[in-house]
Amino acid sequence: MTKTILIVDDNRSVQRLVSEYLTENAFRVVSANNGREALFVARHEKPDLILLDIMMPEMDGYDFVRAYRKERDTPIILLTAKLEETDKIIGLELGADDYITKPFGMGELVARIRAVLRRTSKKASEPDVLRIADVVVDRSAHLVTAQNRPVTITPSEFDLLTTLMAAPERTFSRLDLLERLRGDSSEGVERSIDVHIRNLRTKIEPDPAKPQYILTVFGIGYRFISDREWTTRA
Repeated sequence: MTKTILIVDDNRSVQRLVSEYLTENAFRVVSANNGREALFVARHEKPDLILLDIMMPEMDGYDFVRAYRKERDTPIILLTAKLEETDKIIGLELGADDYITKPFGMGELVARIRAVLRRTSKKASEPDVLRIADVVVDRSAHLVTAQNRPVTITPSEFDLLTTLMAAPERTFSRLDLLERLRGDSSEGVERSIDVHIRNLRTKIEPDPAKPQYILTVFGIGYRFISDREWTTRA
C-alpha cells in the first residue's frame, strides 16, 4: 500500500524537491506551508509520516508537535537547519521520532523515512501482547497501559518500550537502542535515547524519579524489570 508523506516547510523549493523525489520513490505526497496549515491537512489526509521543518511562520514545528501529539501518534521526522544538539533534544522531548539536519541528501532522507515506517509496522513473528508487572503492551492495537490506565506514547517510545519488554533479562546500550530506532547509529545522538527513556518513565512509572520498570544499568544502558524480579519485590 502506498504510504502518504506530509511535507511541512515554508520553503517552496524544498517542498518541491522533496515532493518530486519522494513521488519518484513511490510515496504519495501532500504538503503544507506552516504548522497551522499542517494541522488542517494532517487531520484530513491522515498521513503515514510527517516531515516537519522547525522554523516556520504562524506556527513553528515545535508548536505543531505540541498540538498534534494530543490527537495522533503519527511518526514525525524534524527537518532542522539548526546544528545545536539542544534544538534536536527539544523536538524529541516534545514527541518527534527522528530528525535530519539541512542540507541533507535525498537518499538519506528516504532511508530515514523507510526506517521509521518499518518500526511502526508490526512484525508477524512477535507476540501481540507483552505483559510485565503492571505494564501491558498490545502490539497489534498499538496500545499501552500502566497501572490499569491507558498511556499515550509516540512511535519511537513504543518501539523502545517493546524492545526492552521483549527481552527483560537483557541490558541494552544506548547505541543498541539507537540502532533499533534509526537503523544506523553513525550520525545518531546517544543522548536522544535518554530523552525517550525519560519521556517513557514520566508516562508509565508511578514515580519517575524512582523508576521501578525501566532500570538504569550504570555505565551501560537500560533494561526492563523481569517478572521474576517483580514477583520477588512484591
